[in-house]
Amino acid sequence: MNILLLGSGGREDALAWGLRQSPRCGTLLAAPGNPGIARWATCLAIDPADPEKVVATARERNIDLVVVGPEAPLVAGVADACRAAGIAVFGPSAAAAMLEGSKGFTKDLCLAEGIPTARFVRVEETEASLAALDGFGIPVVIKADGLAAGKGVTVAMTRDEAEEAIRAANGGPLVIEEFLEGEEASLFALVDGGKAIPLASAQDHKRVGEGDTGPNTGGMGAYSPAPVLTPELEARAMAEIVTPTALAMARAGTPFSGLLYAGLMLTAEGPKLIEYNVRFGDPECEAIVPRLKGDLAELLLSVAEGRLGEVPPELSDQHSMTVILAAEGYPGTPRKGGTIDGIEAAERVPGVTVFHAGTARHGSGALLSAGGRVLAVTALGDTLAEAKARAYQGVDAIDFADGFHRRDIGWRELERQS
Repeated sequence: MNILLLGSGGREDALAWGLRQSPRCGTLLAAPGNPGIARWATCLAIDPADPEKVVATARERNIDLVVVGPEAPLVAGVADACRAAGIAVFGPSAAAAMLEGSKGFTKDLCLAEGIPTARFVRVEETEASLAALDGFGIPVVIKADGLAAGKGVTVAMTRDEAEEAIRAANGGPLVIEEFLEGEEASLFALVDGGKAIPLASAQDHKRVGEGDTGPNTGGMGAYSPAPVLTPELEARAMAEIVTPTALAMARAGTPFSGLLYAGLMLTAEGPKLIEYNVRFGDPECEAIVPRLKGDLAELLLSVAEGRLGEVPPELSDQHSMTVILAAEGYPGTPRKGGTIDGIEAAERVPGVTVFHAGTARHGSGALLSAGGRVLAVTALGDTLAEAKARAYQGVDAIDFADGFHRRDIGWRELERQS
């Protein structure tokens, strides 16, 4: 079948890599793609968040399946336009994508359905937000109520920090919520209407600095599976959080179809929902896709066609680790244009694949940095320690003078295992 993949980051490079290995994958197109994705797909210079352009391209190219990588095209209604045109699409409708598009929407749904989550208030003006802080202790969590590319959350450790985050929102809508004690984990589930089945677990590292310090980023690394999310806790999260959400969306006439990513806090009372994403996480996708066995294209098509469960997802028993190489200045203003060498040497390390997150080709053919997160170095191993050793061996083979990375991805789990 002919497949059109939307997006241009490391997540989409991992998906393109996985789709290209499918025996069912004929022509693979990507819009707009990147130099890494160009290894597996033909890249098209179209806006992935333009529903009319996506549908027109799919018709012109006889596309059988559209796979939506990032959240913005989903919120823009690309999946709706594809379905209206009779084109199979992996990704939820704009109405269902509100689970990510509005944190307030999701918190209200949790409240209505009894889904465990942090106590919260929704506020829309600076003075009301500052006054609402009195109802919470410190630390407190301040979230922008909208798409924020993984960087719209402040965990304020002081009152001054909380007030600064509120003022920085310039009166925009916010969700203020209690700080939950526990460890974070991510659960990825395939959903079709009221049905949901778990796909994989992972843990990422959102803070820019070693030891999980500094400002939040889109993610500096990840590993899969997340042993802290035990089979018992995963079953609870599915029964108490993911499945009730799917059923509620179906009852509301906005059924969810695609990949639902639940960010969880594993508290003393059990799993609680931090937030939803309505697509694969990045960099978690780069850690999960290499663990998938079977046919990725057929798996995604089965969901798109309402056949969830006919193609059960299978994962290898191996562990994976992804380390992000980011450009200096990230998550602020990243330095762009730095040259990158050594990817081929990195991929000669057993089990290592390097996914492109923010790269560009110079006219001379040189590979340059073109974003905040630039490369995602992923390694498989029989243990997490082996995956880490291979991942950093791959990282060390890459010459990227304008880049930086964390050396402690997976530190908490590896400490538990030592």
